[in-house]
Amino acid sequence: MSHLNNTSENVLGSSNIIGHEKCGLYLLFKWETGLGDGSRGFLYFMALAYCFIGLSSITDRFFRSMENVVKHTRTVEEIDPCTNAKVLKHKKVWNYAIADITLLAFGTSFPQISLATIDAIRNTGNLYAGGLGPGTLVGSAAFDLFPIHAVCVVVPKAGELKKISDIGVWLVDLFWSFWAYIWLYIILKVWTPDIITLLEALLTVLQYGLLLTHAYVQDKRWPYVSLPLPRSERPEEWVPPETSTQKDGNRNNNKYPGILEVNENRDGNLAGVLSIHSGLAYQKLPDTIESSEQPSEDIITYNENFLAIWKQQFVDALTFENSESRKVNNTWLWLAKAFWQFLIAPWRFLFAFVPPYQIAHGWVAFIFSLIFISGIAYIVTRLTDMISCVTGIDPYVIAFTALAAGTSWPDLVASKIAAERQITADSAIANITCSNSVNIYVGIGVPWLINTCYNFFAYNEPLRIENAEWLSFSLLVFFATSAGCIGVLVFRRITLGAELGGPKFWAWITSVYFILLWLIFVVLSSLRVYGII
Repeated sequence: MSHLNNTSENVLGSSNIIGHEKCGLYLLFKWETGLGDGSRGFLYFMALAYCFIGLSSITDRFFRSMENVVKHTRTVEEIDPCTNAKVLKHKKVWNYAIADITLLAFGTSFPQISLATIDAIRNTGNLYAGGLGPGTLVGSAAFDLFPIHAVCVVVPKAGELKKISDIGVWLVDLFWSFWAYIWLYIILKVWTPDIITLLEALLTVLQYGLLLTHAYVQDKRWPYVSLPLPRSERPEEWVPPETSTQKDGNRNNNKYPGILEVNENRDGNLAGVLSIHSGLAYQKLPDTIESSEQPSEDIITYNENFLAIWKQQFVDALTFENSESRKVNNTWLWLAKAFWQFLIAPWRFLFAFVPPYQIAHGWVAFIFSLIFISGIAYIVTRLTDMISCVTGIDPYVIAFTALAAGTSWPDLVASKIAAERQITADSAIANITCSNSVNIYVGIGVPWLINTCYNFFAYNEPLRIENAEWLSFSLLVFFATSAGCIGVLVFRRITLGAELGGPKFWAWITSVYFILLWLIFVVLSSLRVYGII
């Protein structure tokens, strides 16, 4: 096996020669090696932070495209029971439970998934799996469960309570989320210790299909195979519309109707959902709409003007000042906003190449957004190698701390938006639990399937996990701390009647408690990596 090189060992070797031999790796230019390790480490950390800003920037376009995908309807011909006349109705194509697990959870977890897949492709041909991907995904699970819950619990207004309306679907999501990590521990330490076989990798991926099937069955309440739990009726306006700040006379003066203004409420069905990203909006359509066979005026306008809309994306990307920034009276605040706009300008211009989300029901923009996310993930993997090489920090520690937090930013944004704007807590909490399932079944399963397939057909050997001890220890710590997190959510449901919101004092106490659980996970896992415990 001497011809097989261990990528993880190379990276670790580079990180262990600090103080003995200068790191010879470089990111872009050879002259980087002439800088001191401290300067290089600082520059690479800044570049890593800038990549995370890029991930937050592409999130805006990703959510716009996902919104258009989910709101896609199909025309169904039905018989009116009163008149016996044929009526055409538009019904949503996507089931909400499936959309949460696929588009929302998969999309928001795509930075971690693409990072793990890129790490596996780089490692193809080695008998030992890379540790960057699994470390990031387990760390991301902890970040999703603790800090994101900590944010969501304080987002609702003081005294406002938001509970899960469909406990059955949430329990299904929660079961598969916990089982994913139990399964990971079984194949790492019980079934075939420290190695992954082709069968184990294949079973890991196939369980994602079982999750989708189980969630759909529970959402539809199929008899005998679903949990007999009642589902609270969601209000008709599941996402309440914002009060428009624009006059009606100005609402139709938009040059390109495909570019939606924040807080715009068209026909009472468009709810502006504000987040830290300006211009982010969600649309809500009625479940059924009686209509003719003719396409709507909006769709015709979108198809005719999509090139103009695409051009406007570039104009907006290069516009540094808007009406809101001109209203800022504080000089320092204006300078801070101006600096931020200047900082993200390259990302905004780059992401303007993503086609308008009005094309093909948003699928083109959705796919392009994922491609850009993959590109950023590749740069992140390179930067991680550089940081480990020049600082001596173990790549696994970087993976479950900095990489996990940075690549989980879309998860944080998605859950925050859902928690502050939706009447129920379903999507906010479902995104967390479903993302954790996707991280294992797809984010770890697919990369391991790639490596095990290659090793099986090329060498007739399984995939060996060099850092299985660290990974399994992190899983045990995650189990213990996650039990404390879920226990508090259940306690809030019993005492307050809801998982999110409530009196601000208790909401903040809960938030701090979740952050402490995350710190416990990070500290104990780090100490185990360095052999202190």
